[in-house]
Amino acid sequence: MYKRQRSEAAVSTVGEDAKGAADDLHIDPSTEIRVSEDEENLSGEDSEFSELSSELDTEPEDLDPEDEGESGEEVGSGEEDEDESERFAKSWLEAEETDTSDEEEVRNTVGNIPLEWYDDYPHLGYDLDGKTISKPARRDELEEYLARMEDPAYWRTVRDKTTGREVVLTQQQMELVQRLQSSHFPEEGYDQYEPYVDFFSGEKMIHPLNDTVKPKSSFIPSRWEAKQVSRLVHAIKMGWLKPRTKSDRPKFYMLWGEGDKAEVGARHRMHIPAPKPPLPGHSESYNPPPEYLPTPSEVKQWEEEEEGERASFLPHKYCSLREVPGYQRFIQERFERCLDLYLCPRQRKMRVQVDPDDLIPKLPKPRDLRPFPTNETIVYEGHSGMVRCVDIEPLGQWVASGSEDGSVRVWEILTGRCVKTLSLPSPPHSLSFSPSPSFTLLAVAAGGVVYIMNHGMGDRLLVTSTDSRMSATETTPTAAEATPTTTTWEECTAAEKKLGFRLRIQHDMPVKEVVWHCKGDYLAALVAEESNTGVVIHQVSKRRSQKPFRSVKGVVQRIKFHPTRPLFFIATQTMVKVYDLAKQELVKKLQAGVKWISSIDIHPGGDNLILGGYDKRVCWFDLDLSSKPYRVIRQHKQAVRGVCYHPRYPLFASCSDDGCITICHGMVYDDLMENPLIVPVKVLRGHKPVNSLGVLEVVFHPHQPWLISAGADSTLRLYS
Repeated sequence: MYKRQRSEAAVSTVGEDAKGAADDLHIDPSTEIRVSEDEENLSGEDSEFSELSSELDTEPEDLDPEDEGESGEEVGSGEEDEDESERFAKSWLEAEETDTSDEEEVRNTVGNIPLEWYDDYPHLGYDLDGKTISKPARRDELEEYLARMEDPAYWRTVRDKTTGREVVLTQQQMELVQRLQSSHFPEEGYDQYEPYVDFFSGEKMIHPLNDTVKPKSSFIPSRWEAKQVSRLVHAIKMGWLKPRTKSDRPKFYMLWGEGDKAEVGARHRMHIPAPKPPLPGHSESYNPPPEYLPTPSEVKQWEEEEEGERASFLPHKYCSLREVPGYQRFIQERFERCLDLYLCPRQRKMRVQVDPDDLIPKLPKPRDLRPFPTNETIVYEGHSGMVRCVDIEPLGQWVASGSEDGSVRVWEILTGRCVKTLSLPSPPHSLSFSPSPSFTLLAVAAGGVVYIMNHGMGDRLLVTSTDSRMSATETTPTAAEATPTTTTWEECTAAEKKLGFRLRIQHDMPVKEVVWHCKGDYLAALVAEESNTGVVIHQVSKRRSQKPFRSVKGVVQRIKFHPTRPLFFIATQTMVKVYDLAKQELVKKLQAGVKWISSIDIHPGGDNLILGGYDKRVCWFDLDLSSKPYRVIRQHKQAVRGVCYHPRYPLFASCSDDGCITICHGMVYDDLMENPLIVPVKVLRGHKPVNSLGVLEVVFHPHQPWLISAGADSTLRLYS
C-alpha cells in the first residue's frame, strides 16, 4: 500500500512539473517530445528520472500505520490529476524509448566537391550504402520566424551543408566555439608554457636506443678521405693554402678619442665635408675702395640684365656701419644654402679607372682593307642639268646617265667619251641596264612612260640576238594571263627604232623608279600614285603587266628584287616590307630606324640590306638576325641620297647632299656566329653642292673597285 501511494505521488509530482514546463514553453503535453542525440547530456532530467525509478522500485523497511494513513490522505488529494500525470509520464517514457541517439548518423560520401553542383538535383549526395540523400524541405520565412521565437534551442541550431539536416550544438561544442572566438586554445586546460623535455639528450646512456653491431667499414680508413688529406698536404707544401693569420688591427677604437688623423680619415674616407661659402671680399665691404665702385653706365647695364645672369650684389659706399641697411637677399640665400645641403648630400665615389683607348673598338687599319676607291680619275661632262640617275652595264664597259635636261647619255668608262645621246620628251627619273649579260637592254623611266631600248653597244652578236628575241615576243597575252592594269604596251615607230627604242610601256601616272629582276625578263616600275598601289611588274618576253599588291600601307619610296630568291622589297617612309612572290605573302617587316627612307640596296649574298635616310643616317640590316638595324652609321652632315653594294668586293658606299661619298668596308662572313665587320675607310670629295643638292646617286663597277657618282653639278665622276 505504501509503495503504491508513494509511486503515485511521485508520478503526480513529476507530471505537475512537466506540465508547468510545457505551459511555459507553449507545448501541448499530448504531443510526442523528440529528444535529440546532442541534448542527451545537457540537463539532469535523465538522472532525476532514474533516481525516481529506483525510488519507486525500492520498498521501505519499516512503515508506521500512522504514516500510512497520512500518506493515504496525500494520495487521496492527488487522485484528481492522476490520469493526466500518467499520460504525460507515459509520453515521456515513449520519447525516451524512441530516442535515436544511438543510431548511425547519415554521412555524405561525395567528397570535397562544391555542393553548388547539386543545385539542380533533388538530392545532395549519397550515403554509405549508395542511396541518395534527399534535400530536406526548406521552411519559408514565417516558419523560420516561428521556429526562432518558439524553439529555445534555435540559437544553437546549425544546418549541415552536406546532409541538409539541422544539428543542435551541445554544451561542450558551444564551449569549444566560445574558446575559439576568444582566441583561446580549443583544449581546456592546455598549458602552452609546458616545460620541454628533450627525448634525445647529449648524455651518453648506458642502454642505447639500438644495440646494432657497427659495420666493418667504420674501422677501416676511407680511401676518399686519404686522397683529400693528401691533396691538402700537397697544396700546403706548394704554398697554395696558407694558414690564417690573426690581424693585429684592434677591433675597437675610441670614437671620440684623439687618434692618428690618417687612421681616422681611412675609417671615414667616404665622407666629404660640405663646401664653405666664399668669404666676403673688398667689393662687399660697406666702405669699398673707389676702384670697386661701379660707374653710372655699369649700374644701368646691371639693371638691364636679367636677374639670373647679372651679379647678385652691387657695391655701395657708406660713411659708417650704422648707415648700412639690411641685406634684402639674406633670408633667400640662407634658404638656398640649406636647401643645397639637404638635397645634395656629398659622398665620395670610386672612379672607374678605364683607359680611353680600350673603349674604342679594335678595327683594322684602312690600308689593310684595300682595294677601295681613293682618287678621282675621270670627270664626265656634257649634261646641262643635274644628273639624277646613273647605271653601269653588266660587262662594265659602258655607263648610262639621265639628266634634268631631258637627255640620256651613254659613256665609255675607260675613255670618258660620250658615244650616244638620246633626247626624251620629259626628264628621266630612273634608268637601269638589264642584269643579264645576254641582253643589251636599257630601261628608262621618263614621265609616265618606260622605254625599253637596245643601246647597241658592245658585241654585235648580242645586239642582233636581242633584237631577234624582242621581235619574237608575244604581242597579245592570253585570257588567263591578262590582268586588269592601267598600263599599255606599244611598239615604237621606225624613227624611234633607229635611235634604239624598241618598246614603250605607257602608265597613267609618272614613274619614279625602274628595277630589273636578276634574270632580265621581269621589270618592276614604281608609279607615283596616291592610292599606294603603284608597284607594277612587267614581263618583257610576254609583254604583260600585273599589279601584285592591292594596297601598301604608307607611301612607297623604293623597290628592289632579291638577287637570288623570289623576294621583293618595298620601302615606305619608315619601314621595309619583304614579300614572297611565289607564295604571295608578307615574309618580314624591317623597322627602318630612320625618319624617311631615301634609298635601299641588297647585299649580293642576299642576307644583308643597307638603306639611307634623309635624316643623315645609314642603317645596316642583318635579315637573319633581327628586324631592327644591326648598325647605324652617321658619317654625313646632310641628307643621304643613295647607297649601293659592290657586286664582288666587300664594299658599300653612300652619298649625301654635302657633296661627300663615304666608302665603307663591309665584310660578311660565312660563319653565322660571326657578325659583319663594318669599317669606314675613305671619304671622297669632288662634287660641288648646287641648290642644297650634292651627290644624287652612286654605283660600283661590276668587276673593278671603282665608283661612279652622279651629282647636281651636271657631272659624273669616276673614283678608282
